Amino acid sequence: MRNVLTVLMVVVGFALQGISYFVLADPWVTTGIPSGEPRLIAAPTLFIAGVVLVFLAAVLYELLPERRGR
Repeated sequence: MRNVLTVLMVVVGFALQGISYFVLADPWVTTGIPSGEPRLIAAPTLFIAGVVLVFLAAVLYELLPERRGR
């Protein structure tokens, strides 16, 4: 159970990082005028939440007990 939960948290965390960086924070300039503003203001916060989720997956893996009896 802890393996499935850990892998799920890591996948969701990396997906959140990738989506927030490449889709939400990357300014796609079509006007020719460079802009440093992200497309979504909260994109850096979502990226950091993805990083925290990946680190919490390691904590969860260590704190959940192993399944015994195998």
